Amino acid sequence: MSNSDQSSYDSEEIIQEENNPELIKTKEIVESDSDDDDDIPISQRRSKLNSSTSSISDITLTNDKGLSNISDSNSSDSDSDQPLSQRISASNSSQNILPKKRKIKTESNTTITNDNESSDSEDDIALSKRRKVAPLKKVKKEEKEIKKEIKEEDVKKPVKRTRTKKEEDEKPTTKRKKAQTKVKEEKVSKKKKKKEEEEVEVFRWWDNEKEDDSIKWTTLEHQGPYFPPEYVSHGIKMKYKGVPIDLDPECEEVANFYAQVIGTDWGENPTFRKNFFKDFQKVLKKKMPGCPIKKFEDCDFTPLTEYFAELKEKKKAMTKEEKEVIKKEKQEIEDKYGWALLDGRKEKVGNFRIEPPGLFRGRGEHPKTGTLKHRVYPESVTINIGENATIPPPPEGHKWGKIIHDNTVMWLAMWKENVNDSFKYVWLAAGSSLKGQSDYKKFEKARELKKHIDRIRAEYTAELKDKLMATRQRATALYFIDKLALRAGNEKGDDVADTVGCCSLRYEHVTLEPPNRVIFDFLGKDSIRYYNEVEVSKQVYKNIEIFKRPPKKEGDMLFDRLNTTILNRHLQKSMKGLTAKVFRTYNASYTFQEELKKTVKNSTINEKLLAYNRANRQVAILCNHQRAVSKNHNDQLKRIKDKILTSKYQRYLVSNEILEIDPSLKKKKPEYGRLSRGITKEFIKNYEEKELEKKKAKLERDNEKRKKEGKELLTLEDVEKKKHQPSLERLQKQYDVLSKRIKAQQLLLIDKDENKTTALGTSKINYIDPRISAAWCYKYNVPIEKIFNKSLRNKFKWAVEVDENFVF
Repeated sequence: MSNSDQSSYDSEEIIQEENNPELIKTKEIVESDSDDDDDIPISQRRSKLNSSTSSISDITLTNDKGLSNISDSNSSDSDSDQPLSQRISASNSSQNILPKKRKIKTESNTTITNDNESSDSEDDIALSKRRKVAPLKKVKKEEKEIKKEIKEEDVKKPVKRTRTKKEEDEKPTTKRKKAQTKVKEEKVSKKKKKKEEEEVEVFRWWDNEKEDDSIKWTTLEHQGPYFPPEYVSHGIKMKYKGVPIDLDPECEEVANFYAQVIGTDWGENPTFRKNFFKDFQKVLKKKMPGCPIKKFEDCDFTPLTEYFAELKEKKKAMTKEEKEVIKKEKQEIEDKYGWALLDGRKEKVGNFRIEPPGLFRGRGEHPKTGTLKHRVYPESVTINIGENATIPPPPEGHKWGKIIHDNTVMWLAMWKENVNDSFKYVWLAAGSSLKGQSDYKKFEKARELKKHIDRIRAEYTAELKDKLMATRQRATALYFIDKLALRAGNEKGDDVADTVGCCSLRYEHVTLEPPNRVIFDFLGKDSIRYYNEVEVSKQVYKNIEIFKRPPKKEGDMLFDRLNTTILNRHLQKSMKGLTAKVFRTYNASYTFQEELKKTVKNSTINEKLLAYNRANRQVAILCNHQRAVSKNHNDQLKRIKDKILTSKYQRYLVSNEILEIDPSLKKKKPEYGRLSRGITKEFIKNYEEKELEKKKAKLERDNEKRKKEGKELLTLEDVEKKKHQPSLERLQKQYDVLSKRIKAQQLLLIDKDENKTTALGTSKINYIDPRISAAWCYKYNVPIEKIFNKSLRNKFKWAVEVDENFVF
């Protein structure tokens, strides 16, 4: 609507008000204005208002009916979608068309049109005077009211518009995202529900400790062990003297075992080869009496090795669907054999699978490495189950060797293996209630020793000078067990690995160096070498000299009047349930607790973890938990060093950007803009090449998305142009983050190098009371997940509930 029309219509309203007093008694507004002139400056509106007074005489007043018709004829919304400026120009070109007006009902039911309501205070003022009083404030007020009305109408009646092609393409994507989000939420919900169920099912046995633990269970149900599938021949033939040999399936299976270790250290081990071929010939003689295979050197296992290499590659190339099938089959086995009912509670079974046949590896220089492990059949297995429970069915065509109902033991099944004539067991899982109770009692026994240790030490120190040789040997052995955490050791046969402990030390295992140094050098458990040079008391040194006097020679026992049975029987007199093994657990836990006191309270998480690992390492060294340096150890260190250099160079680049923004910071921070040692031109070149490759890869991914969306593809130059210069605050924050990262990587490098020959896991799991670790975490605000993984947290459920004040 034009300004002239607006002013004309205002004038008409004034005349109507003067001639019709009923307007003052307005009761209801039926319709609001949809048009306004907000886009016109106030100055123009005022000038137009004054200039439009001449048109008042031209307006012919009509009766009520006529006014109604005019209002109806102009109530169309045909131009509602047009911009405001277009509507104004249109109204200027047609001065005779009145704009859409408000309809007001009076008490006499007469409908009139109106643009702006007059205030009651102005009803008695003359038209000429009212025309002169056109205050700026009122115009501004009108503008505000008009704007307000438009906003309210826009909210009530949102404008419908047609979607663009891009929006239509994105619409299904949004739906997919919503669907994916819904699936994720469902998965999270299921996991949360499963977690809650697991928490509900936890048997809190530690809240109700039993004094008598001789009865392990009242009822026990399980499915027995799972047997590996029978061997199926593949038909690939090994060669002997260049000629392919047809082997019986059982002989072929044994040949397969060796073919799979070719190219490894085992395949090159002479002892391994010798033991394998000896057992291979036994199987050949039994199944193929006339077989020509006589010498190992003439055997060619290459066709078999190549066949298994192909299988390995096929396994790597398996599709997701094929992997899912295998995963489902494994899960079905797990669901069937992996659970037991103990006193009505569902408990997880640990190693329910019977070991498949193969070649024995052994640790260290084991004399039986390469020996054939026979296939285990149900006839060799003893099942332990509840008396009223259903006996699990053995594989078809077989029967169980024996079925017992012994509730004083924790194992579910047992059999004897042929290599070392040792017994193998199926136990409940590490996190089960029975295993947890066993661990708890073990560490409580070690804590109890703390009350007696001073008295026991005083006793064996006095007995070091005893006149009776047997007593003096026992005291000396106990000194080594206590101070050096040596295992007690048992005598072994000639066909078993030559590993020894304290009580089974021989003449050659101990060497003396005046004045008081003793050197130990022997194979410990798992054929791990124990080498230690220690300084001992003068009396202990003197005793070892006596124990090595002639006629003793190499091969003779050092403690010839002592064994573990005699030693443990004596220890029972000092404390109920005390054995030589308890000393090892006590010393490991006590040493660990003392070493942890070196932790700095206000240090970073990584520094605290380094202190924890160093304490753990001291225990591992004490207990001789060693390992060989891994083949890729140097590669691992190099990768960490490269990460450190990369972070340092990135920090250097960030510092340069900071100095570009504020060069004055160079005085406060002289390290800004300085290259770290080790960053060479070659390193920078390699870094830039890698970064360029990353950018290209990212750009390729982004362009693929843009192509699908119908957008223009970008180049590296376009991406660089779009980059915004980060703020100084953001750059300084980035600099600090990189500095922290460098420090963490440097600590990791130290930790990795220090632990290269030490196995921390064994001592942490088996010898250190887990409550010490939990209390340390709470005291120094270290997340327990950094110390115990999920399986260990499950194993030590009973331990993680202690507070920070726990003391071993």
